[in-house]
Amino acid sequence: MTETVDELSAPLGQKTERRKRRLRLPFTAMQALAVLLGLVLIAFLTVTLFTDNPLGGEPVARVALPKPADDKPSAAASGHTEQPAKSASPAAAGDSKTVTIIDGSSGKRQDVVIGSDGGGKTGADTGPSAAMVGIDSRLLEKARYGMIPMVADGLKPFTVYAADADRTKAARMPVVAIVVGGLGVGAAKTADAIMKLPPAVTLAFTPYGTDPAKLAERARAQRHEILLQVPMEPFDYPDNDPGPQTLLTALPPEQNLDRLYWHLSRFQGYAGIANFMGARFTATDTAMQPIVREAAKRGLGYLDDGSSPRSTASALTTAQAMPFAKADFTIDAVPTSAEIDRTLVKLETLAKERGVAVGVASALPISIERLGTWIKTLEGRGIMLVPLTTAMLKSKSS
Repeated sequence: MTETVDELSAPLGQKTERRKRRLRLPFTAMQALAVLLGLVLIAFLTVTLFTDNPLGGEPVARVALPKPADDKPSAAASGHTEQPAKSASPAAAGDSKTVTIIDGSSGKRQDVVIGSDGGGKTGADTGPSAAMVGIDSRLLEKARYGMIPMVADGLKPFTVYAADADRTKAARMPVVAIVVGGLGVGAAKTADAIMKLPPAVTLAFTPYGTDPAKLAERARAQRHEILLQVPMEPFDYPDNDPGPQTLLTALPPEQNLDRLYWHLSRFQGYAGIANFMGARFTATDTAMQPIVREAAKRGLGYLDDGSSPRSTASALTTAQAMPFAKADFTIDAVPTSAEIDRTLVKLETLAKERGVAVGVASALPISIERLGTWIKTLEGRGIMLVPLTTAMLKSKSS
């Protein structure tokens, strides 16, 4: 009680003195914090008001637009080699620019047309962005999915893209054509077929794979004749599915034709098409007829792989006066050295009896190895290895 009274009766000055001493340290810390916050605020306002950054720190992709040397379009390069950005088409001169964008992580290149409205269209939507090596641009037509073959100036893809051969010599002796298919999916096996087999072997590419156009161009650079394999419905579809955009008997003709155009646009430079699977589809006349008619109209040949004895392809192609061949043997149906060699002997015998024989094979290592060995011995036995187009023409004339 005494202590309380003393506290209450203590001189006012002494009490204030003690309280001031207690409060001085916290008050000083608060001042420092306020000064620090003030400095941060001033810095933020300075950056906001005086820095020209309208995107506020968002990531920015920069594309260099090279200044054109003149008003003429630059020469086009091949589709898989480096190429400069191309100038705008004449119709769009002054209103748009075409640039080549390179993905820094993957290296993928894409042509983009930047119009006056600020929008962009990929080069695939504006026509061919580059001249493909050895491709006649007159034989290309722009379709929904890209460029597809056509007949122009009296020229047909079948004739223009047929591999060179001594057809006079072929007319006088038995000939054998070998087609190795299933290429384009699996770069290693495709490269083996391209490099290890002689140019007279025809190579057939599926429309799948990451870059079938590049592999097909490589094959043509090695003087191989090439075909496009079109996936068609087998009897056990969909348990056995050839792949996306397969031609189906249940679809109306216009939808199957749309799918055909997708396949035709995947790469260029092929002399003809072949069925990829398709035992049910090729045996269905109403489904096959529009496809054969369209391929004939576009100047292509047709190879039936011989997998379906009920195929209507022979009769349909004859009605269209279309170059045609049917495989006589699947060389590696049993993929062992002994069976492959046995089938090759049968192929030789048929060629001598009939004058022409056609064999198909896949790009299995054992198949390529046995074919390479066998081909070296052919000429010594009086048989000529020829591209498929030469065999087709000989069959037609005989």
